[in-house]
Amino acid sequence: MDKLRIGVVGLPGKWSTETLADAIETKTGFRLVIDMDDVSLDLATNSLNYQQHNLCDLDAIIIKKIGHHYSPNSLDRLELLRIAENSGVKVCSNPGRILRLINRLSCTVTLRNANIPMPKTMITEDITTAIETVELYGEAIFKPLYSTKARGMCVISKKDGKAKIRKAVEAFKTDNKMMYIQQKVALGGRDMGLMFLGGRYLGAYARVGKKDAWNTTINSGGSYAAAEPSDEIIAMATKAQNLFGMTYTTVDVAETENSAIVFEVSAFGGFRGGKEGLNLDVATLYVEHVLTALKSPKPTLVEPTILAQNRLMNA
Repeated sequence: MDKLRIGVVGLPGKWSTETLADAIETKTGFRLVIDMDDVSLDLATNSLNYQQHNLCDLDAIIIKKIGHHYSPNSLDRLELLRIAENSGVKVCSNPGRILRLINRLSCTVTLRNANIPMPKTMITEDITTAIETVELYGEAIFKPLYSTKARGMCVISKKDGKAKIRKAVEAFKTDNKMMYIQQKVALGGRDMGLMFLGGRYLGAYARVGKKDAWNTTINSGGSYAAAEPSDEIIAMATKAQNLFGMTYTTVDVAETENSAIVFEVSAFGGFRGGKEGLNLDVATLYVEHVLTALKSPKPTLVEPTILAQNRLMNA
């Protein structure tokens, strides 16, 4: 066994967290599931404490889940983990990179700036603009900036009529000052999750929606199946995930009548789709990837003055 101490930030008792902890224990003999509810940062001693452990003393931390729900509080928790990273702990994925994905708007702007194909999207705080967007799109999905598995999302349709549209928009805005509105596209009852580890494509699974559900999430009764995306889709998803540099992530992709589109790049990436759709043990692959990185020699730091001298000599 490797004598390395790797902790898992996640939700104790949840399948994906425990599966990852099992894989680490099998490889190293060490097991620590870290619930961020109980983590404290002491800046006087620069220690990040959980139960009897100072997380700054670990060799690595793998972030599986930062909490039960995405929220601005998730960003605060990631900031705490930056302390461990600064102490020399390898944190996967990098907390600063996850920060860019927790907020749906931040992810969307990055993807759009890179010209990644996405559904038509409107972001606004103005109720009148939101109503006009519903009428323009025909059907629109209103999405909270901090959510996962379609939690807090709702579909508002032009067919509902102006009075009902206004009422629904105002209700959504009560909890969402900035409204993220996306055109509802025909998915044929399925979309795909393309998995990447260290930037390398592992495979893809499909989420197949329940017949009467508007989304394909497992929370809404969907199921997993194998998927075989085209080379063009794999290339598009590779480009999308490259923008964020995650250790492990999934890219949510759907095929429409006209083209393939990206919904988002995941802040954490799930394991169950790979397991149930492809019988792929992503957790073990993830742990092996981290162990390899820990054993690799760290690059030698070169003083800037030496770099400058080398440039002059080679000029």
